Amino acid sequence: MAMILYLVVAAARGPSVLGAGRRVGARMAATAARGSVSTAHLGAALRSQFPALRQTVYDGKPLVYLDSAATSQKPQVVIDAVTNYYEHDNANVHRGAHALSIRATNAYEAARDKVAAFVNAASRREIVFTRGATEAINLVAATWGVQNVGAGDEIVISEVEHHANIVPWQLLAQRAGAVVRYARVDGATGGIDVAHFKSLINPRTKMVAFPHVSNVLGWIAPVAELVAAARTVGAHVLI
Repeated sequence: MAMILYLVVAAARGPSVLGAGRRVGARMAATAARGSVSTAHLGAALRSQFPALRQTVYDGKPLVYLDSAATSQKPQVVIDAVTNYYEHDNANVHRGAHALSIRATNAYEAARDKVAAFVNAASRREIVFTRGATEAINLVAATWGVQNVGAGDEIVISEVEHHANIVPWQLLAQRAGAVVRYARVDGATGGIDVAHFKSLINPRTKMVAFPHVSNVLGWIAPVAELVAAARTVGAHVLI
């Protein structure tokens, strides 16, 4: 999520700023792939792009920031894009005919095209900007969910979810007479018990929702495997 948000903001500045960030990332990735740069060096290079991380706290200790799930720090490319907007194009989008509003609207819609290309969307119309993952999940549950989930239908999530990916489905199930199924935790990995998760998916399943990466333990979900299981019964997937 954070990466997508970075892309949206940087895209508003235009190709010069976004291109610079991509070029730096591409160079580092290519160098690492050749084996000439260690993982630690790559991490240090990426860390250096975040001004907030260039500080010490508590008697000179380097800042280690682990609260990105609540508020993510911003790399310099994003800060520059936001500053440029406030200095040159600060105006409401889709609400004015003056120069600043036109430029702001064009940049906003250009960001939608860049995100669509980045996530391989079939159309820019599939890209909806929200204020965060919590609002996005509630939006899906309150729109698509209300129209498509009925009595006896099932929603599969897991016990490792943040409450933002639990409560909206519980409320939807309560209103619709549906059932929420919870995949248990794998004690060895701290993530989802994948076998149990897949066993819960059946022809009554309408929605499967899970995190790509756990914001607590860093467990990475086997997205392709879980999506393939959902598709066998025609269920939709929210990641």
